[in-house]
Amino acid sequence: MKVLERQITYAPFLERLRSAPARILLLDYDGTLAPFCIDRTLAFPYPEIPPLIIRIMRKATRVVLISGRPVREILLLSGICPQPEVWGSHGLERLKADGRYEVSSVPAHKDYLLAAEAMLRDAGLEGHTEVKPGGVAVHWRGLETPRAEKMAREVSRLWRPLLERAPLRLLEFDGGLEIRVAGPGKGDAVRAILKESTPGAVVAYLGDDQTDEDAFHALKGNGLTALVRPQSRPTAADIWLQPPHELLQFLEEWLRASGG
Repeated sequence: MKVLERQITYAPFLERLRSAPARILLLDYDGTLAPFCIDRTLAFPYPEIPPLIIRIMRKATRVVLISGRPVREILLLSGICPQPEVWGSHGLERLKADGRYEVSSVPAHKDYLLAAEAMLRDAGLEGHTEVKPGGVAVHWRGLETPRAEKMAREVSRLWRPLLERAPLRLLEFDGGLEIRVAGPGKGDAVRAILKESTPGAVVAYLGDDQTDEDAFHALKGNGLTALVRPQSRPTAADIWLQPPHELLQFLEEWLRASGG
């Protein structure tokens, strides 16, 4: 893991993209395509993103959104029509571009997740809680730093006994924590997509937070990985893009390299 510097070129990648037999663009949603929003139900993408993604899809690129959100939320928020392929709940759900929906079986630890939710409710944190397939998340984005730090400590303390008793894992993301069953992750989604892809396909993954590091590692050596965020941080990604300007520039260059 390293902190990326500015102006790392990806021109050689674009050259490969121009002559690629297949192109695959993998995209995180929150913090990558959409700026962070205190109200998660209003986390819409940067306005230039949906039409640009649609144009890229029309130029024979397989676009896949990979998010910790449930699939249904991505469909409501993204504004991309026709809808691309979507992997939701960290890869637990999959909606194919043709509309077929799949969901991985969740290990039998539902009672522990119900307990995790009840702990948050009893602590007065119900308004900050999100229940999704295979996990329970608590959000503190938008709170003042002292209160957010206090909430992080409290939630970690509440959930510690569950993590010690059951095969659950704790995921840290920008503005919250999530307790999840020990099932698929974003890296598993990337590996599945690579396994399905045409030999010689040129692939990129763009993401912003710690949950995307698993995907960066999964793609290492097989494509380009980009950290998309205003400030750099230690990461396994190859390049750093500051949104929205550099993100949009990358997507526009992808479109041009694809013949758009």
